[in-house]
Amino acid sequence: MSIYDPFRAKMKVALFTAAASLMGLGIASALGWGGVSHAMPVIGTEPQIPIQAVQPALDLSDAFVKVAQTVTPAVVRIEVRRQVRGRGITDLQRQLQPGTNPQARPDRISGGSGFIISEDGYILTNNHVVEDADLLTVFLQDRRSFTAEVVGRDPFTDVAVIKIDAPDLTKLNFGTSADLRVGEWIVAIGNPGFGNGSDPLDYTVTVGIVSALGRPLQLLRRGLEEDDETRANAQWAIEAFIQTDAVINPGNSGGPMVNLRGQVVGINSAIASPTGYYQGYGFAIPIDLAHRVMEDLVEYGRVRRARLGVQMEGIDAVSAESYGLPAVAGVELTSIIEGGPAELQGLRLYDVIVELDGQAIGRTGDLQQAIAMKRPGERVSVGVYRDGRRVTVNVRLDEVSLQGPPTVVPVTAPVRAEVRMDEKLGLRIEDMDRASALEFGFDEVDGVLITDVQVNGPAARREISAGWKILAINRLPVETQSDVERIMAGVRRGDVVTLHVASPSDFQRIYHVRAAR
Repeated sequence: MSIYDPFRAKMKVALFTAAASLMGLGIASALGWGGVSHAMPVIGTEPQIPIQAVQPALDLSDAFVKVAQTVTPAVVRIEVRRQVRGRGITDLQRQLQPGTNPQARPDRISGGSGFIISEDGYILTNNHVVEDADLLTVFLQDRRSFTAEVVGRDPFTDVAVIKIDAPDLTKLNFGTSADLRVGEWIVAIGNPGFGNGSDPLDYTVTVGIVSALGRPLQLLRRGLEEDDETRANAQWAIEAFIQTDAVINPGNSGGPMVNLRGQVVGINSAIASPTGYYQGYGFAIPIDLAHRVMEDLVEYGRVRRARLGVQMEGIDAVSAESYGLPAVAGVELTSIIEGGPAELQGLRLYDVIVELDGQAIGRTGDLQQAIAMKRPGERVSVGVYRDGRRVTVNVRLDEVSLQGPPTVVPVTAPVRAEVRMDEKLGLRIEDMDRASALEFGFDEVDGVLITDVQVNGPAARREISAGWKILAINRLPVETQSDVERIMAGVRRGDVVTLHVASPSDFQRIYHVRAAR
């Protein structure tokens, strides 16, 4: 007979529990459930490439950081409010909604960038950022904001000056765009302020090189030509942009482009892409030009623009061959404005300008910018090729007088009899009559008109269109169609033919066309 012993029973239970626990731990360990710790990996921090091997790149990176830290406090965000103007509500709407304000429409809000250029609050930006603004608000890096006034703006260079009244401002210094070199590093900074609330996506810093200089994009001119108010003055657009591969997107317009010394060399202005967003290259206004425009805007509220008194076109290979030039460079004079400085002081039609005050002139943008840097009344020394010889003409510039918007009278094109197309140039040329003058917009009924251009013909390949009046062929005056036939009879196939033509507004051009072979 066994006797129950409580102590021995408790020991058996304890031993059984311990064994079960050990077995469970073994199973858990085998299944990977255990809390087994691993040694923490040792992370290295020593450079894997010797500092000496990459020191130039590190120095450049430090330079970019220093430029960004120095420049961004002077870059501002500009918020632009424009009232939406339209027809008021109708009487019926007013009856249905008593108390409705017919002017109560939400403002359109847009923006761009700018940068402070003086301690008393002057700011440079783009004209297209601030034009037609009803209210401008400037936001600083320290989160202060101020209402700004427009000091002046110039649609012909896309430069504007605005001003705020604020203490303790950080300003930027100017470099010179004349010293820029293709391949030079630049930094583009903007403050687009995308996003909502108190913490917008504000400053952007991008880096690139100068890809090209003096780019004549025709962006400003096309914009001016599309506006009835400015179309008559579109010829005064100055376009000699700095091209860069630094990213410039909407909102960055008006911000500074700076060199590695932190000096402003351009104003971020335009991007060229089908979508309006960055696709590999951006453009900036040279700061030398912007500085000159800024001085007049601050002093006069407008730009006092110097005038040479010519119309011009750039030289290409066919033009250079026609003039016998030593290089494919320069600007040909297609018209001398009556009573202007050029006419009064000896420049002539068919002169090719290659230098102004010692500065080489390679394209139209070079000459436009060189004249834009001058003031009315200044004298300039103009180097030209004339009849194969190099000559110098001294000219005293006068001031541009802008025209008012033109009066446009719609006309209905009449139907005329078919006229044979000239085979050498691919042009249809007719004596002007009342019907053709009316069709193409000429006030006077005299001279010879280009009424049609053969598709893919020699003239079409030089981008000649119908509607030009022919003034001369190969420098011989043209008054009738028989003059054209007589002159063209002496033209051999493959010859370069020079056409001097005029539009209804007397805008004149010179085309050099190689006759069909």
